[in-house]
Amino acid sequence: MIEFHLDQRSGVATYLQIGQQVREALRLGVLDVGDQLPTVREVVADLAVNPNTVAKAYRELEREGLVVAQPGRGTFIASTLAAPSLEHHETLRRDLELWLEAAERAGLDEESIRALVSSTLREVLVRRVA
Repeated sequence: MIEFHLDQRSGVATYLQIGQQVREALRLGVLDVGDQLPTVREVVADLAVNPNTVAKAYRELEREGLVVAQPGRGTFIASTLAAPSLEHHETLRRDLELWLEAAERAGLDEESIRALVSSTLREVLVRRVA
């Protein structure tokens, strides 16, 4: 089961963070069709957020066709975002961890690492389109 974490410093609305974490879990194969999300009550207890915030996140996911709410039972995964390349994720993760260690040794902090990854990804995508 997924466990949500909030970044209060991100400036991103709580309901968007919850939705993004579900999408990431789907892409990584952590969640699969039929899996149950934590109940609104459980998320509220864990994160100390308004129940309407969690309900909004779940409604957005339902509107996208990723989850289905079953009254009295809970909210369940209805669709996956996992790519066929899922089998390669573990190797890629290990390589990424080594790269992150090298970036930290080079003196990059978390925000610098994010900026470097983000800008490099944009550049690669632009080259592919061109």
